[in-house]
Amino acid sequence: MKRSLKFLVLGFGLLALVACNSGKVRRVSPPAAAIQQLAVQADGSWEVQLRLNNYSSIPMRFDNVRIQISVDEHPAGTLQGAPGLSIGPTSADVVTLTLKPEAIARMAVADALAGRRSLGYRLEGAVDATPEDAKQRSFDVDNRSALAPAPGLDGVLR
Repeated sequence: MKRSLKFLVLGFGLLALVACNSGKVRRVSPPAAAIQQLAVQADGSWEVQLRLNNYSSIPMRFDNVRIQISVDEHPAGTLQGAPGLSIGPTSADVVTLTLKPEAIARMAVADALAGRRSLGYRLEGAVDATPEDAKQRSFDVDNRSALAPAPGLDGVLR
């Protein structure tokens, strides 16, 4: 009798725990942005492949990007665009943006490419994203990283 009472209490306890489960946890985490590739164009402009990471547990639509980029501590300009990308939970996607860089930044990139050396960069700004079934929010971005010349691809840093 005691044994069946234990199982009955344990069964009701487990049933209560299952009943308390409200389903999928919906966490909205700040997204991140990083340069996946920077390609110098013939006219001196940069084609920047910007990787947008969605660290949330729900899909988010990335509506606007306004990010100041600097290379080797030299301001290069502002990456702006309206990607309109929907990115799934804990996933990433790439948007391509064009930038006419400042002369000092253009020289820093040319020097890194000529010397086959890495180049530090910083991204500061905001990304506007809309979590699934929620209002649009603006998320701050501040990322430091480095790019290196891509072997076999002239004018490309990754």
